[in-house]
Amino acid sequence: MKVKTILVSQPAPNSEKSPYKRLEEKFKVKIDFRPFIHVEGLTGKDVRQQKIDFNNFDNIILTSRNAVDHFFRLAEEMRFKVPDTTKYFCQSEAVAYYLQKYVVYRKRKIYVGERSIADLEATFKKFKNEKYLLPTSDILKPSIPQVLDQMKVDWTRVQLYKTVVSDLSDLRDVKYDVLVFFSPSGIESLFTNFPDFEQNKTRIAVFGNSTQKAAEKADLRIDIAAPSEKSPSMTMAIENYIQGK
Repeated sequence: MKVKTILVSQPAPNSEKSPYKRLEEKFKVKIDFRPFIHVEGLTGKDVRQQKIDFNNFDNIILTSRNAVDHFFRLAEEMRFKVPDTTKYFCQSEAVAYYLQKYVVYRKRKIYVGERSIADLEATFKKFKNEKYLLPTSDILKPSIPQVLDQMKVDWTRVQLYKTVVSDLSDLRDVKYDVLVFFSPSGIESLFTNFPDFEQNKTRIAVFGNSTQKAAEKADLRIDIAAPSEKSPSMTMAIENYIQGK
């Protein structure tokens, strides 16, 4: 069956050079973007109930831009002045670059992994007797605690924000040929909003093993999956599907 309409369960990309734009132009398809989930920040009271005192930590582990935003938001709300001597351990260059929104980069101690926290093992060893704070959402990839424990890092988790299902009720009568998902939470949102959802001829595209497992658990038929050897990106996987490869 021909693909004419696609709904991507993420915010629309900012750049006009987005690979989705190229897909639209090349195959004359209509691609809409709609976040199926969104983030809501917790309050200072929520943090205190977790018995967390920011004063007790000189080192912050940052795994996402959301973690950066909500750490500094809560610090301000709780009237905690983040010391200039605080050390930041960033999972990637993207997170470290985003940190510049809140601190003067060249005047701070910032350590950066290439892709993951595991890349910072040698750096953690330099400060092996220190305590680390890990700001997270309500959802934390199991691999992160596992890696930190393996490296014998003295770390404490603090939940500063949570992932919430978005209201999609206005889409009830809107049909798409392809629905694209990037997380198990997106699959959960689909069935929370539409408990009676029936896939029928709708194609389901998933990115990542955890998303694929969530889709399979929900008895969805997976038509497009990425990453793979032939399709390292979601846009490439969709393109290959449309071309019948």
